[in-house]
Amino acid sequence: MVDVPTAPGTSRRGFYLTFIYGLWGLIAAALAAPALLYLLLPPKIRRGSEWIEAADVTQLQPRVPVEVVFRKNRVDGWKITSEKETAWVVKLSDQQTVAFGPQCTHLGCAYHWDEAKSEFLCPCHNSVFAVNGAVISGPAPRPLDRYETKIQDGKLLLGQLRQSTGSKA
Repeated sequence: MVDVPTAPGTSRRGFYLTFIYGLWGLIAAALAAPALLYLLLPPKIRRGSEWIEAADVTQLQPRVPVEVVFRKNRVDGWKITSEKETAWVVKLSDQQTVAFGPQCTHLGCAYHWDEAKSEFLCPCHNSVFAVNGAVISGPAPRPLDRYETKIQDGKLLLGQLRQSTGSKA
């Protein structure tokens, strides 16, 4: 029988243990990598300028508020939901409109346009707003919030809703 020289400390048992532990390490890394990426990297934010067609500007009368209903898509993971939203639109001129968010700035109640008084009225806590969104009276702390607006090919496009920064007049 021929005696094959082996390096000191190397045995069949040692080789198999090293191989098994290495394989476990690879499996653990393969399972941990996606979990770590999910936990440590921020989600991809897809916030472009999303403009939504809300109304035909030619159909609006100057300085007469109109409640406009439009659809907005909301992305939640892989699920896309189409939601109905509203805005109060006031045409100031042929190339200028203002669109207000539908909630009162006091507690978020829905307000309406009072044609007889020519003002926006929140019936919950009696906040009153002018046609330009300014606070006339009531507990509302700031003017009505506004959507970003632009007019393109006679259509009113709405962007993001921006919180008003003014204070009570």
